[in-house]
Amino acid sequence: MAATAGSPSLVPETELRELGVRAFEGLGLPRQDAVDVVDILVLADLFGLSTHGLSRIESYGERLQVGGINRQARIRVDSPAPALRLVDGDNGVGPLVGMHALRAAMQAASECGVGLAFARQSNHFGPISPYGLIAAEAGYASIIGSNATTTIAPWGGTDARVGNSPIGFAVPNPDGAHFLLDMAMSVVARAKIRNALKAGQAIPDTWATDAQGCPTTDPKQALDGFLLPIGGHKGYGLALMVDLFAGLLSNAAYLTHVKSWVDAPDEPQNLGHFFLLIDTRRLGSTQWLAERMNDFAAILHASPAADPARPVIQPGEIELAKLARQRAHGIEVAADVLALLRQHAGQG
Repeated sequence: MAATAGSPSLVPETELRELGVRAFEGLGLPRQDAVDVVDILVLADLFGLSTHGLSRIESYGERLQVGGINRQARIRVDSPAPALRLVDGDNGVGPLVGMHALRAAMQAASECGVGLAFARQSNHFGPISPYGLIAAEAGYASIIGSNATTTIAPWGGTDARVGNSPIGFAVPNPDGAHFLLDMAMSVVARAKIRNALKAGQAIPDTWATDAQGCPTTDPKQALDGFLLPIGGHKGYGLALMVDLFAGLLSNAAYLTHVKSWVDAPDEPQNLGHFFLLIDTRRLGSTQWLAERMNDFAAILHASPAADPARPVIQPGEIELAKLARQRAHGIEVAADVLALLRQHAGQG
């Protein structure tokens, strides 16, 4: 539906998907490749993760136009072992490479009970939870990770050498809400620090350090410094583990070898991802899994809430509720995102 200038619009999912596909086709992608990309980005929007949804057509589009991302990527999948897949993304759009790797891991897991896909020569592949949902709906539990541009200093260090690399976990519930956990390695995103600066507010000293590596409450100093990892040195170790799997073992770039898409938009990033999938049907019946997953959630829900207005939930419930609501009533899309999609689709 139409909206006044500057205000968001509610767009039916089918309509938004088609607009997104046409927009990426307008940027030079073959239609099926555009469908793969849009599958992930629209799921992100459905989850309410608008910063990682179709708004990404701005950054993806700029890099496609300057040749930093390959519009006609020829993705190759090799099988060096029965349960192992190696995916070369040919510098394609990240969600396209991610979907190829997810399908490769699913195919390996369907044959072996467990499947592991390593992807290289990729780019930013969106949030992890959409991949986790796709896998869960097909009956697979998953651990998925990606490395990222460096924004975190090594623990005790004074320059950015570690990526804010996300990792996600998903476990299917055949008769209820899937468990979906999607998390990056920093305490907060840089966007929260930017918002504090705009509002003239101080930040907790657990969010970031200044350029000398000292914790700060000044958002300006924080933006000139580095994000702090979750859990202190434990989060630092977890960030390194994700990069070892996603970057080093996949034969992609890692740590400071990863190029910044902001500083070098016309150069390949060579990001890496990993997809570890388990076919839960090899462990027991769908009824068995549903009963255990529902009991698992019930135990959590039964905990008396410290704030009655905020009952205990398990990860993924908020996103799945937003998905159901927006599928019924339309997806909220910012006016500038909608305008850019229409422009690339040749409608504006």
